[in-house]
Amino acid sequence: MSDAAEALVRALFLLAVVCAVTGVGMALVRRWRDRVGRDATSSHETMTNFRELHARGGLSDEEYRTIKSKLASGVKSEFSEKGSAG
Repeated sequence: MSDAAEALVRALFLLAVVCAVTGVGMALVRRWRDRVGRDATSSHETMTNFRELHARGGLSDEEYRTIKSKLASGVKSEFSEKGSAG
């Protein structure tokens, strides 16, 4: 095989390897992004969970008020973002 043909085969092999690695990387990133999107909960959902925990007696009134005040700003910002996007 001539040197030019050998160089071309090596270049094509290297290109195939780069494409395969890029494809695998993109698939991993997509899977990670999808998982993060599913796992993320909104402040509203979190507040609902704490409200239910408080109703079952798992949180004192003081603990619930503290959590509620800290999450209130997050809920307000989420609603304003949804309102401006829609």
